[in-house]
Amino acid sequence: MTQFIHPTAIINKKVKLGSNVRIGPYSIIEENVQIGDNSKIGNCVTICENTQIGKDCIIFHYCSIGEIPQDLKFGGEKTKTIIGDRTIIRELVTINRGTKALGKTYIGNDCLLMAYVHIGHDSVIGDNVIMANMVTLGGHVVIEDWASIGGGVLIHQFCKIGSYVFIGGGFRAVQDVPPYILAAKEPLKYQGINKTGLIRRGFNKNIRKDIKEIYKLLFRKRLNITQAIIEIKKNIKKSKYRNNILYFIENSNRGII
Repeated sequence: MTQFIHPTAIINKKVKLGSNVRIGPYSIIEENVQIGDNSKIGNCVTICENTQIGKDCIIFHYCSIGEIPQDLKFGGEKTKTIIGDRTIIRELVTINRGTKALGKTYIGNDCLLMAYVHIGHDSVIGDNVIMANMVTLGGHVVIEDWASIGGGVLIHQFCKIGSYVFIGGGFRAVQDVPPYILAAKEPLKYQGINKTGLIRRGFNKNIRKDIKEIYKLLFRKRLNITQAIIEIKKNIKKSKYRNNILYFIENSNRGII
């Protein structure tokens, strides 16, 4: 195994490093950290205890990964931060580990967290998620696969962001954002389906049409949620996309934007 560790870096003896791991000057890696093959850690990065980082990740300078939660209920319990493969974390990102509520903070594969992003405790981030600069997540936030969050967006604790969502920069989410849509304005509102994102991910015209019809019933027909669900089930043919939207709505705890 080959590693490239700068002599000023401080690495605990209980750290497990894969092959070809690079660690830059003045970085600190605490005990029980695992870093997968070919991952690169920049300068002045702190990776706190009980953090797992996958293969081929890049963590840029001055990040804090796996520090204790900013939650007064945290009692020092042993919890984790888990980061998947091929995820890129840019400068000055902060990620807090979990509390006893979930036990971990999780970030999936192939994500991009741009500079100054903050991930609160017990958050769960899916695969291929993009967060632009200064996105801030409270604790217990869930962001599903392929979501894209614009710069400066604030997401309230316990909110859930559906798959393939795009949230415009500078806004805030205080309720759940259902899958496949574009959301913007204050308060955050449905602005149509995320057409560009869906086309890029191979959603054909017929699928996009069905998704759009579902959201017309939900947001444009002056129906309450219960009425809209009944109309969707009656008028839109079954598909995994319809089922995904209905499941998301029916299991929302904070309500839908």
